[in-house]
Parts: sequence; C-alpha cells; structure tokens
Amino acid sequence: MGVTIEVSEELKERMDQHVREDEAYEEFLEELLNHYEAEGESLWEGYGGEP
Repeated sequence: MGVTIEVSEELKERMDQHVREDEAYEEFLEELLNHYEAEGESLWEGYGGEP
C-alpha cells in the first residue's frame, strides 16, 4: 500500500531539477534518505547538535 505525500509546487520543481529521466520520485527520495542517514550526523557538526 502506498502513501501520498503532498509537497509544494516549488519543492516539486526543485526535485525535478535532480531526478533523472529514468528515476521515479520514490527512488530519488530513497537515495536522498540513504545519503542523509549515512552522512546525517556530520551535517549537524558545528551547529551545536540537532535542532
């Protein structure tokens, strides 16, 4: 069963700039989350920790 996530038109346009022609939004988001989970801890370094 799928879930629907609503995003603004502006965010969709931003994602469209990065999604490859042969790539589904789900694949793009999964790749983005994988990257965030692998590198996420270092993203907050120097900012005093997670918000």
